[in-house]
Amino acid sequence: MIKKIKYSNEPVEAKVVSDFLPSPEELILKEKKQKVTLTLSEKSLKFFKANAKKHGASYQAMIRRLVDYYVANQI
Repeated sequence: MIKKIKYSNEPVEAKVVSDFLPSPEELILKEKKQKVTLTLSEKSLKFFKANAKKHGASYQAMIRRLVDYYVANQI
């Protein structure tokens, strides 16, 4: 047996929220990249590879974002 829902004409309290999300075009990162050779300690490389695997990400992208974050906070 399905219980019927009774609707009433109660006022609904709602407010319009302005669009604060960036457009899809703004989400696309088209930064120019340059390849470099970087020698890391085994401990550091194991850390990045393990965490990348755990989160389904690229360890190289994680390192790149870490360096970018550092640079952004130094400017």
